Amino acid sequence: MPETPARLTKRPHRVAVLALDGLVPFELGIPQRIFGRARDAEGNPLYEVVTCSVRAPGLVETDADFAIQVRNGPETLATADTLMVPTSYELGPVHERGVLTDELAAAFAWLRPGTRLVSICIGSYVLAAAGFLDGRPATTHWAWAEHFQRLFPEVRVDADVLFVDDGDVLTSAGVAAGIDLCLHMVRRDHGTAVANEVARSTVVPPHRDGGQAQYIHRPVPEPQLATTTKSRAWALARLHEPLQLRDMAEQESMSVRTFTRRFREEAGVSPGQWLTQQRIERARHLLESSDLTMDQVARESGFGTAQSMRAHLQAALGVTPTAYRRTFHATNGGA
Repeated sequence: MPETPARLTKRPHRVAVLALDGLVPFELGIPQRIFGRARDAEGNPLYEVVTCSVRAPGLVETDADFAIQVRNGPETLATADTLMVPTSYELGPVHERGVLTDELAAAFAWLRPGTRLVSICIGSYVLAAAGFLDGRPATTHWAWAEHFQRLFPEVRVDADVLFVDDGDVLTSAGVAAGIDLCLHMVRRDHGTAVANEVARSTVVPPHRDGGQAQYIHRPVPEPQLATTTKSRAWALARLHEPLQLRDMAEQESMSVRTFTRRFREEAGVSPGQWLTQQRIERARHLLESSDLTMDQVARESGFGTAQSMRAHLQAALGVTPTAYRRTFHATNGGA
């Protein structure tokens, strides 16, 4: 009798979403919307999303004009593979003094060692107050970043990014950046193909360029007489070629200096950083979906040599191209 493939018998990854009084309904729904859409090649769910409270099952107040009925209590955290903490605006001592409430402390006592911890927006305050972010890089909504850093000086705050992935602890920036983080987690867990399908079904981009810097209000901004959209489209069609900054600037009829400034304002990163990001994404796609050799993948994605591609993927993803392909190549069942 043939054996049942392991990935068909393995239970879905359980994501527990902690619903706290004062929560933002939009953020509470992000994990269910993204993880709930992730399926393997046979249509089996890859995640199970459950919502729980720090109290016995019952009503939890939101920041809107309605409350929600939560059916699970804090003991649910004992079964979680991943814990997600969305924003709440009624945490009192967590926001004011950086200490957990008794209810939160008791709830976190249920967590198993090794549980992946995730926050959306200022849900990061909860993880930081619990000590989970000490000594780690993290982000939060840009408007709260300065206060967050003062309250938690042990945390290495980066207010310019959409999310920070520090392995078993991940944090996102404000509100909709939770979508970016959840898609990133699907991509990290199951590959680009699955994440892209979730993004298509949710009608959101699978990857947003830049970080929070592009959303921060700056007094008296310089008028935007042109954009850098054309140059990005031009570069994406030529990632396999050696691209120069002046070539990109010429697509917008700008000087290199003006183009670089405008590009950073619009994309949140420098042109060089953006090109590297796009080439990494191109390499990931080819490693997942093709049988090209490492040298061929490196040339097609614009890195030139397999050694250069290896260095960039190792820095960005923490794995070698060979290890990435072993995990996510479609014939291996990863994607």
